[in-house]
Amino acid sequence: MRRSTERILTTHVGALPGPTEAWTGDLSHESLQAVVNDVVAKQREAGIDIINEGEWAKGGSFADYFVSRLSGFEPSESASVGAILGRSADWIEFADFYAKALEAGTLFEQTRSTAVGTVTARPLGRVCRGPIEYIGKEALERQLTLMRTALGDGQTADAFLTTTSPACIEFGRLNEYYRDDEDYVFAIADAMRVEYETIARAGFVVHVDDPWLAALWETLGVQKGLQEYKKHWQMRIAALNHALAGVPEDQLRFHVCWGSWHGPHAYDVPLADIVDLMLSIKSQAYLFEAANARHEHEYRLWERVKLPEGKILAPGVVTHSTPLIEHPELVSQRIQRFAAIVGSENVMASTDCGLGLRCHPQIAWAKLKALAEGAALASQVIY
Repeated sequence: MRRSTERILTTHVGALPGPTEAWTGDLSHESLQAVVNDVVAKQREAGIDIINEGEWAKGGSFADYFVSRLSGFEPSESASVGAILGRSADWIEFADFYAKALEAGTLFEQTRSTAVGTVTARPLGRVCRGPIEYIGKEALERQLTLMRTALGDGQTADAFLTTTSPACIEFGRLNEYYRDDEDYVFAIADAMRVEYETIARAGFVVHVDDPWLAALWETLGVQKGLQEYKKHWQMRIAALNHALAGVPEDQLRFHVCWGSWHGPHAYDVPLADIVDLMLSIKSQAYLFEAANARHEHEYRLWERVKLPEGKILAPGVVTHSTPLIEHPELVSQRIQRFAAIVGSENVMASTDCGLGLRCHPQIAWAKLKALAEGAALASQVIY
């Protein structure tokens, strides 16, 4: 993984705008290749250094693509991510807001101009009723081929492919087969190890997503307290690290957020309370929200938390949470704050969360351009 030794490098979290047909899986291989080629070209045009295929090589979703790649799961009306979120403190206190946002279809993308990537848009309810094995090798190879072709002469080391953590797959999907939660989560981890290692062997950076490390707080942590919340996550992090054992650390990046829906987020757990959990995950780079109104102040956490040797922070310096386009000077200031604390070589400029399905396409690409322009301004000051 490249470091910001000569200038501040730029990247993003994963999801980028694309056609609805790619989301629904109705495109031929040739048509999907054209989509991926276009997304890669637009990232380069915007000035992004570490790129991906916008998640379109796997249907545009980091969360539920696994349905076609893991055995053992069956559809279930009783298992629902949406139902769990509906019990969270934020959704309860601001119930009228969430009800209206869900009804209007604006909880994620406020202009309804993209495929609706909400918890109610697709049948995410699943239950485990059999042994979990990785059955997605053909789909994964197709994903790798699409990205290699789009890169052309570009280096795979300058590109990442997103995948998801065992805990993220577990969330909202009931276990009716394994003896207990630990056996269940480790079974998912053993299966997902195939995906992690295959992406790494292909030369790409492995980007692991798990928003629930932070976002589950509103449902579980508020009720049980911080100690029990951390205990819940320690086993799941151990499972993830187990699955990542065969991947070189310098090919790993991990993203955590507080849920990318457009809502109050009044009950988000402070990053300070879970930063030790995040840093215990095997990864060279950590991507997290740092540009929205709920979390921008948390950059000062790194004045008292020592970044371990060799690690990289990739904070969000533009956000999906507002359609306002960040001024490059503001982006530069945000980057400089982190560089001043942990060192510029340990900073990469990123986004709070995926911009696809959360921003109007015009807004998403404009934000990536502002990200690159801001990084260039910061580099002029720092180097």
